[in-house]
Amino acid sequence: MTLHKSAIDRLCKRHVPLSDYSTYGVGGLANYLAMPETSADLAELLQDCKRLGMPWYIFGMGSNILFPDEPNKDMVYISLKRLVELAVRDDKWYVASGTPMSLLSLMGLIGGGDSLDFTFLLPGCVGAGIYMNAKYNASQVCDILDTVYYIDTMDPGLSVRSIPASECQFAYKQSIFQHHPWIIIGADLNTPVSSEEQISSTALLLQEWKTRGSHPSSLPSFFSFFLGEVHALAGRGIPTPQSMLDIIKYRTSKRHFDYPSCGSVFKNNYDYGVAIGSLVDQLNLKGTEYGGAIISPHHGNMILNQNHAKATDILYLMNVITEAIHQRFGFIPEPEIVLV
Repeated sequence: MTLHKSAIDRLCKRHVPLSDYSTYGVGGLANYLAMPETSADLAELLQDCKRLGMPWYIFGMGSNILFPDEPNKDMVYISLKRLVELAVRDDKWYVASGTPMSLLSLMGLIGGGDSLDFTFLLPGCVGAGIYMNAKYNASQVCDILDTVYYIDTMDPGLSVRSIPASECQFAYKQSIFQHHPWIIIGADLNTPVSSEEQISSTALLLQEWKTRGSHPSSLPSFFSFFLGEVHALAGRGIPTPQSMLDIIKYRTSKRHFDYPSCGSVFKNNYDYGVAIGSLVDQLNLKGTEYGGAIISPHHGNMILNQNHAKATDILYLMNVITEAIHQRFGFIPEPEIVLV
């Protein structure tokens, strides 16, 4: 008699450093880590976790997460970074949640449009971008969505459901998905499919990402991959637009990809009207070090892992910033980074 292997046995790696799955390069050993490649595998994995009473934690590319130094031994960490698909369904672009947001900008560039340019060098995946309504300057992920597909983990059947973008309660770094036990698995975009050339070139680009770009969760590797792909497109006669050149200039000038980090640590307080980075600058906190972590000398709202930092080092510097802003400016900044 052949026993059916459980999804946990079939899909999970054991004793895996979470630091390899976060752009922060921080995190202790996880007893269970899975990277399902289909929504069916994800559902089966969740069913197993429910049956065995094991907690789970869902994340994407790990670009906005601080993992703990000592993870919960029973937790099943589930990365959706291999749930990657960019395809045309019913004349709309469908994007699976593990697809890098930056890939959308190249797809749009190939198609001759500019509505996706803002996603260039956003170092996260589409699912996480939808969850937090990621933005760059005035553009937000909600601007490019038509329909979002998700699994409600309270549904015994864990079937795939859909919700129009207009009903997702999007606001600044906010969405309905932050208030429900729903797992985003993909979305239809509201941007048009321009040509067969765009479809075929996007498929090749996606395959390149799967082959060369998707592991590890490293900011320098991420930057190198997408910069190289933009240069390759320029070599094919598709010039890099000024909007993307400006993004490259901004992110390199702020040294966004020099050290492991998760980008901005705190959300900006628009009621106060001054960016958190500027407030940290006014407080003369840039360059403050603790353990292996440092408040970036180039951007006050970034804390870098400059020398094998622990989660506790980063949390210490977050508290330094929080207390200083509260004391001087009278409010407590809200973390943008997700503390696991």
